[in-house]
This record gives sequence, structure tokens and C-alpha cells, in this order.
Amino acid sequence: MSPQQPFGFGAGGPEFDPSKFDLGQLGEALQQFGRMLSQGGGAESSGPVNWTLARDTARGALSAQGDPSVSDAERRALDASIALAQLWLDEVTDFPATAGSRAWSRSEWLEATLPAWQRFIEPIAARVQDATATLMPGAGEGGGLPALPEGLPPELAAMAGPLMGQLAGMARSMGAAMFGTQTGQALAGLAGEVLGAGDVGIPLTDDGAPALLPRNVAAFGDGLGLPADRVLLYLSLREAAQQRLFSHVGWLRSRLAEAVESYARGIAVDRERIEQAAQSIDPTDPESLQGLLASGVFVPEDTPQQRAALARLETLLALVEGWVDAVVTAAAQDRLPGADALREAVRRRRASGGPAEKVFANLVGLELRPRRLRDAATLWEELHARRGAAGRDAVWAHPDLLPTADDLDDVAGFAARSAPLDLSELEGLPPAPEERPDGDAQ
Repeated sequence: MSPQQPFGFGAGGPEFDPSKFDLGQLGEALQQFGRMLSQGGGAESSGPVNWTLARDTARGALSAQGDPSVSDAERRALDASIALAQLWLDEVTDFPATAGSRAWSRSEWLEATLPAWQRFIEPIAARVQDATATLMPGAGEGGGLPALPEGLPPELAAMAGPLMGQLAGMARSMGAAMFGTQTGQALAGLAGEVLGAGDVGIPLTDDGAPALLPRNVAAFGDGLGLPADRVLLYLSLREAAQQRLFSHVGWLRSRLAEAVESYARGIAVDRERIEQAAQSIDPTDPESLQGLLASGVFVPEDTPQQRAALARLETLLALVEGWVDAVVTAAAQDRLPGADALREAVRRRRASGGPAEKVFANLVGLELRPRRLRDAATLWEELHARRGAAGRDAVWAHPDLLPTADDLDDVAGFAARSAPLDLSELEGLPPAPEERPDGDAQ
């Protein structure tokens, strides 16, 4: 039985010889599939990602790393820091403060943000899952299964016919399990790096309450040479500002989700590349299949549709991050020593991403990077200088008012073109003369 044909027959396999068919081999292969598919069952495993398995994998990894609960002292420090950040932000933005504050452990971040990850990952995973069916022996386009070989004994055909009809569903379950395992590992890695609910630039919670992970905040501050309370206050300003933006710009969440979905629609997986990679693995070995997925073989092709969708998403992420950067700078200037150094540290961190973000990008082919953060921050600062906080924030009133990628190349031009009409010069002028029916003025 060849590794590429674990059931011993199918398109592209050796010619079938009924006298050499081994029912024991078939049973063992089915048992191997069953053991893999039994991992993380339930309703949540019916989609393109087995979320039960993703959650269990992530929680297991976090537990193995050690994930202590947030202490009362950490919680009190965070509450005080968020309260002060809200007071400072009130002076530099018209978007009102959101209620509450939360201090999370890494596992608490995972549980609180998992529903949002489901919304963002599912569209991409659905397209990638279509490709996992091609790993089945002899699969055609769309994962279609081969016909039963000629000469199969009637009793075996009666057993194998229904079995072949179920293999397509098994392949999808197998793909969902693989994606669930890899997603869980990626989310566990992210949980060890993120600083708060809004740290990745997309809205991961719905209630608007600022949330930070004290353990990760402390790790971020190590080596910066600044007191821990200043680091916490700066990150509290960022988290509170972002929650204000997501809470009071009603269309922003849906626009980000649409940008991700548009990106997913542009995915065109290279089936030939997958088939070539699959030749070196044993399809009945869950670990080897998961290794294939983690290797980046499913990273989407660089299609024009995908490039356009990715450009829209990156511009929107840059505008969000740039606004937060500019508003926090306005709030912290002349008040928080070391704010400039913290600003630069956060900018570098967002521009490069951590190891877990790179693993996540390899999994779904999508980097949540605000590549033009500095340009966007400059644009928001220019608007603030010309129009004040209210005029700057008014640009978020409708998506059609937002700057485009081209506008980030011409900040001054956008500020001039998008300025509200000034009707003050028309005040006090005499009314226009009335016209007679023949068109002559009186």
C-alpha cells in the first residue's frame, strides 16, 4: 500500500488486484482516520474550523506555559490607570469615554476574544478548507473522490460504496481539525504577546470596556528603562482611545469585517502545489498533515483581487492605528515623561509584529500590519492642527470621508480638499437681485 494511496486503490494508484486486497489494512486506515476525527467533536467542529479543538489546544498550551490569575494589586493599578487615561483623553477627543476596565490573564483574553476570531478567520478558513479535500487519495477538483475500481468483489463493493460517499465529509472534518489545531496554537502564541483587547488593530470585543493583560504589559516594559506605572498609563491611553473609536464609529467594525471577507473571496489556492507537497506525507498521520498546514503551503496566491482587498484592509488598519497614535500623543505630551520613547517602541512593535503574529500570518496568509502607521498619524495630526479635535474626529462620520492610500501620500492636499465649506464670508452680503420673468434683474 503506497503512502499516497492509503486504501490501496484510486485514481493514479496501482492497478487493483482483488486477490491482494487486505481488509485488515482498510480497517486500520479507517481507525487512524477515526482517531484523528474524534479529537474535539461537537457542533463547533461542523464548520471550516474545529473551534472546540482550537480552544482546547490554546488552553492546553497556555496552561503548560503557566498562566497565573491577575492579582488584586494588578487589578487596582489597572483600574486607576484607565481612569486617569480617560480624563486625559476627554481633553483631546470628542468621542466619549467607554465604561469599565478589565485586567485579563492570557486565558481570559483567549475566551473573551475567541468569538471575534471566529468571525474574522471563518471566511478565510472556508476557502482554505476547499483545498484540504484535495489531500484525499485520488481526489479531483473540489475534492471529488475517485470511482471504485473495476473487479471489486460484490460484498466489498457493497461495503466500500457507502464508505467512499462518506470520505468527502471525513476530509472536511479532517481539514477542520487541522485548522483548529493550528489556530489554537497560533492564538496561544498571540495570548502571550498581546497587550490588550485592541492591540492587533481589529475589534475583538463588543462592550467597549478597555482591557489589558498585566503580565504582558510588564514584559513589554522590561528593558525600556521606564517606571512600570508610566508604561501602564501609556498603554492604558492607547487601549482606552481605541475602544472609544470602535464604540462610537458605528460602521467601523463592519467595514473591517468586510475587508477581511473581501480578502477571503480573492483567495485562489494552488492545488498543484498542495498535491506536490502531499506526496511526501502520510495522509493518515495527523501530525504530518498539521505540519503541512503550518508550513504555509496554503498561503493564498497573490491575485489582483487579493492585493486590492489587502490594500484596503491595510489602509483602514493604518488609519485606526494612526488616529490612536496621534490622540494618545496629544493627551500625553507635557504630562507623561518618556511618552516619546514609548510611542516609538509601540510603533516598532506594530510595524514588525511578534513571532506569534508571524505564525498566525503563515496560517491564514494575512498579516494585520498597519504598514503606513506613521503616514496616517501625520495626517491626523495635520487635521488636528487645522481643524481642532472636533474637526479631525468628524472625518470618521462616514466611510466616504476617510483618506485613501493616495491621500496618505499627500497629507496637506487631503487636509485642504476635505476641509468643510467656510460660509462665513457670505454672511452680511446683500441678497442677490431678484429676476424678472424675462430674466432681467430688477
